[in-house]
Amino acid sequence: MSSTMNEGMIVCVAVVGHQNNPLYIQSFTKGDDSLKLHHIVHCSLDVVDERANNPKRSGLVTNETFLGLLNPTENYKVYGYLTNTKVKFILVTTDLEVRDVDARVFFGRFHTAYIDAVSNPFHIPGKKITSRKFAERVSTMVKSFGLSSGG
Repeated sequence: MSSTMNEGMIVCVAVVGHQNNPLYIQSFTKGDDSLKLHHIVHCSLDVVDERANNPKRSGLVTNETFLGLLNPTENYKVYGYLTNTKVKFILVTTDLEVRDVDARVFFGRFHTAYIDAVSNPFHIPGKKITSRKFAERVSTMVKSFGLSSGG
């Protein structure tokens, strides 16, 4: 893997319940900055709530689930997605040139994987997602992020 391959990568994904309880959070960095990434995810929840509660002011279409860029930091870009059940998906990338279409495609796939995971009869609603299959699907999606906008 070349160093240019790492420039546009996802460093963290999270699923946060409607009461801001973390259901799934995974860092994809080699360093030990997962605590910093968890903090970034936590801070972005306020922006998600702000946009969800004031859709007109933030310029969102009322039924839009993709919230777009939430809060760019010096080193990361944070994107958000809100399901119709108020579950929040957060995506943290190192690429400052992520296209909205790539983020939308990722969130669509991530949402499908989430639905499959919580539809498991052994999953307890509102509890952390512990499915290894879900984690593997997410990892595969993260590795292929931005490589193509196609299916």
